[in-house]
Amino acid sequence: MPGTTEGLSDDTVDLHFVGNATVLLRYGPLTLLTDPNFLHRGQYAYLGYGLLSRRLTEPAVQPWDLPRLDGIVLSHLHGDHWDRRARRHLDHGVPVISTPHAARRLKVLHGFERTAGLRTWQRFTLRQGRARATITALPARHAGHPVLRGLLPPVMGSMIEFGPVGGPTRLRLYVSGDTLPYDGLDEITRRFPAADLAVLHLGGTRLPGGFVVTMDGAQGAELARRLDPRAVLPVHYEDYTVMRSPLSVFLAEAGRLGLGDRIVHCPHGGRARLSAEHGAAPVAT
Repeated sequence: MPGTTEGLSDDTVDLHFVGNATVLLRYGPLTLLTDPNFLHRGQYAYLGYGLLSRRLTEPAVQPWDLPRLDGIVLSHLHGDHWDRRARRHLDHGVPVISTPHAARRLKVLHGFERTAGLRTWQRFTLRQGRARATITALPARHAGHPVLRGLLPPVMGSMIEFGPVGGPTRLRLYVSGDTLPYDGLDEITRRFPAADLAVLHLGGTRLPGGFVVTMDGAQGAELARRLDPRAVLPVHYEDYTVMRSPLSVFLAEAGRLGLGDRIVHCPHGGRARLSAEHGAAPVAT
């Protein structure tokens, strides 16, 4: 079972990078999971309109290995973010915080009764014991061309604010979702102080016709520069055949922009710890 909550304070979040965009987050007694994707290496994710993509990596855990979850933060309903293994094996009573599109489909078609569909800037708070996490839906855009945006599922970014129940926010964690950079993302910095950690979905996912629908390395580094978080955790790279921008491109560009010391080098299956005092750093396993 991944990690423990022993020894965690109000100022610490433990992260376990399961693979692709799936990250397990623990803040004291409260446990969240992002974008659950448990397909094995060699299996295919369905991306819609007959498009399939083969997984190239193995997830670090499977649904039955997870601890009890207090919530799932789902950026959008796509086969590499919510797959058939998640649909079958995750607890259908766990709250799922996502877009209205995903929340409606998960509830009506798949029996996940406790879904919360958030429109941009709406908030939802989860509590466990004396810990709470407030999730705010943020702007995100899966594609640049308006026609292509209409064909892809709606997507949201998230600001997850951790703190004690009834107390101030201690840590802020930004999850980009599958977005491309665009001017609407600048509103995030106007509404929130800089995040303690930005979890960026990269990969440079390329669809037939040459359409790029997730940030490549250069775009991810530029978004990190614009949002100016204390630390950056790259995810969603080199996991599927449609991902064409390797992690090395992001690292090189982040270094060129003077952000190299902010990168959390946490490989697939690795763990990191985020603290209000010391920032984010990998944890030896």
